[in-house]
Amino acid sequence: MAKNQIKNCAIYTRVSTENQAEKDFSSCSAQEEKIRAFIKSQENWQVFKVYSGPGFSGANLNRPALQELLEDIRQNKIDIVLVYKIDRLTRSPKDFYQLIEIFEKYNVSFISITERFDTSTPAGRLLRNIMLTFAQFERELASERTKDKMLERAKKGLWNGGIVPYGYSKENKKLVINQKEAEIVKLIYEIYITTGSLSKVYEKLKTRGIKDRNNKIFNKNHLENILRNIVYTGKVKYSGQIY
Repeated sequence: MAKNQIKNCAIYTRVSTENQAEKDFSSCSAQEEKIRAFIKSQENWQVFKVYSGPGFSGANLNRPALQELLEDIRQNKIDIVLVYKIDRLTRSPKDFYQLIEIFEKYNVSFISITERFDTSTPAGRLLRNIMLTFAQFERELASERTKDKMLERAKKGLWNGGIVPYGYSKENKKLVINQKEAEIVKLIYEIYITTGSLSKVYEKLKTRGIKDRNNKIFNKNHLENILRNIVYTGKVKYSGQIY
């Protein structure tokens, strides 16, 4: 950005409850006043818009004012987001990392005027990068925990989600035999073992008017999946391993 180019500043204010909104010291208007004074002290900065969220919790991101702010950021209308304190933006570390990533993506600086958190400075950018790295670490850690959990479920014979194979139903997180469909699966295998031909299986089912659970004629891809699926041997496959 050119040195003398005007920077559009977004002021974000929030208090948690309507009662707090009435308190002079922590009210949205008091926060706005202090942030405006800070912006005025900077060269070539101007207030673009004030996004105020009185009576909204900082525990999640589902706040009208915050969503409006994020939409304006995505439309490249904002250069700097300013808050009185970081917890006015969010109280959740996870959500804060997510917001910082959005700011980073759209080249938006973030400033907390009372906590000296300023991503437009070298020190602030260093802290931002540390936080983004930590956020990535948290995601990878969560992914590993999920993978470990899914692996343990597979070892116990539990179904890890996805489309329930034809011939089964899901009950209490496990696959159980659907007797009506299982008879058709048995027939599919018998025809294939006898003829050795997928086309023969398809033709015989079509001739008999046998349909799948969506009341459609079995197509060859579906039949091939049934014949190849390890689940019909009483095992489950997860992450390349069979259990």
